[in-house]
Amino acid sequence: MNKLGFGLMRLPRLDPNDPAKVDVKAVERMTDLLLSRGCRYFDTAWGYQGYQSERVVKQVLTDRYPREAFQTATKLHCYFVNDKADRDRIFFEQLKKTGLEYFDNYLLHDMNASYLQRYEELDCFAWLSEKKQQGLVRRIGFSCHDSAEVLEGILRAHPEMDFVQLQINWLDWESEGIQSRRCYETAVKFGKPVIVMEPVKGGTLANVPEQAERLMKALHPDRSIASWAIRFAASLPGVERVLSGMGSEEMVRDNLQSAEEADTFCEAEMEVLRQAADILRRSPAVACTGCAYCTEDCPANIPIPRYFSLYNKDLKEPERTAMSSSFEYYDQLSQYFGKASACIRCGNCEERCPQKLPVRNLLKEVAAHFENRNREPEPDVM
Repeated sequence: MNKLGFGLMRLPRLDPNDPAKVDVKAVERMTDLLLSRGCRYFDTAWGYQGYQSERVVKQVLTDRYPREAFQTATKLHCYFVNDKADRDRIFFEQLKKTGLEYFDNYLLHDMNASYLQRYEELDCFAWLSEKKQQGLVRRIGFSCHDSAEVLEGILRAHPEMDFVQLQINWLDWESEGIQSRRCYETAVKFGKPVIVMEPVKGGTLANVPEQAERLMKALHPDRSIASWAIRFAASLPGVERVLSGMGSEEMVRDNLQSAEEADTFCEAEMEVLRQAADILRRSPAVACTGCAYCTEDCPANIPIPRYFSLYNKDLKEPERTAMSSSFEYYDQLSQYFGKASACIRCGNCEERCPQKLPVRNLLKEVAAHFENRNREPEPDVM
């Protein structure tokens, strides 16, 4: 079975400004291609794609393929749970939305030290174990966005968890904040299969600075930049699945080939990745993965990840004029959504951000960058 998994959170849209308007026909073609190449794992969640991702599962999988042809995973986030009754309300609505009788994998979503307390208060671990005993879930686990120490504490307290989902990629491998390597090693120590999320870090590792790209192309001129990320994650012993949020057939084809070619990285490849990581860490870009959790309760309706993406693009590819295409896109988006300067600094975004970004301060930088129309063009280098 191909290790690649389809993360249904960055799907192609019919309306670029509305994540709920998914291009289902395009997703059907992507799904058909994945299944034809042995990729059977489809990962969704309650809030993905404007709460429509689970419905897409029914449209592209349940209504079109026999149940044994695919595997599904979905999640419960304590953010949406007000009391214990909400656990079942959401769970059975998820079964209805997907058209399924059971889930292959079910996760407690976005576990960290803060949310762990809420999951314990709601008795979610015991509740999820009961769902497994009832045959409504085949395997139970959780996704974790915290330190290796927090992860170890959860695994010690809850050995009943069958697997763990971790953010693992070559940029965050030695990160003190994300701790990809240390968290991976902790899961392996406890004998838990690992499902990888954010292997390409929301597209960041598919569009690296030119200096890093030259290093990678010098060693593998025919491989895409994104393929390094997929191969790195899939090559790790104990990794069961590598999730990728794919938005086109082209991405599907490239990721399939990368997963099929995954093997142990040689030392020359690891050295290239170490050098590339150093280059990226020196970059002024915002380390946003585009998960969009930050937007769900933004009172100013600011499309935070999209503004960060435009900001990164303008920093990486500075124009020699006072107005770049990124400025034009920013102006267009701000006709539909709140400007970066509309931030009221409530902090909801930072509470939800898995990357622990200082979102409010970054939005202030974005506003200064895009909303100041007196920017001078950069001088030509003689």
